[in-house]
Amino acid sequence: MVQLSTSVYLIGGLLGLFLLSPVPVDPTPASMCTPLKTLNNSLSHRRRYMKHNFPIDYTIRVHQKEVFKLSNINRMRLQVEGLDDLVLQRLWFQVNQGVLKKIIRVMPERHPSRRYTTELERRFRDAEGVFVQSHPAELFQQELPETIQETWDHLTEESDRVPESSWRLASPKSLLDNFCHTMHCLFSDCFASTEAQQDYCGVSHWRKRRKDSHPKS
Repeated sequence: MVQLSTSVYLIGGLLGLFLLSPVPVDPTPASMCTPLKTLNNSLSHRRRYMKHNFPIDYTIRVHQKEVFKLSNINRMRLQVEGLDDLVLQRLWFQVNQGVLKKIIRVMPERHPSRRYTTELERRFRDAEGVFVQSHPAELFQQELPETIQETWDHLTEESDRVPESSWRLASPKSLLDNFCHTMHCLFSDCFASTEAQQDYCGVSHWRKRRKDSHPKS
């Protein structure tokens, strides 16, 4: 765990993963799948801990770039030709690092969801450590495309320097929904179904899953 934690904190200061010349996108390394599936197991309980244990319509303040949805991923892929998934995966870790910190920050020590969320953050950091170790160090030192660099700069900006117009209100449940959906989209190799191929990057997939999980009586 010490080695993983060290890798996680070191990566925070690195700029990104963008390769200047097009390269084939390799499947997600097999070593990533175990920690991501562990994360997914935890996220399967998010409705209980992020909705039922909070007041109705409860929201927290996050940076607008931390409201990271499937639509953001699809838009970036359209804006940047040949965008490597490694760039988006790194951005995903940066986004959700901030999201988890902000959710934990609003919870008193005895909040019924605090233990769940701190454990989720620990598992998230474990996954990030494996992510760092799964790729050559030079990949984290390449220049980012301008639009991705801009998002990265906003995410790492000191909170007291963020203009008021850049803050958004979002429910803890919606933030973890985004966390889960975008994880499946960007690391789809780890969640491949034995059934028909799933389009985890499509909003319609998640609408159908939600409908199937909560059928009308």
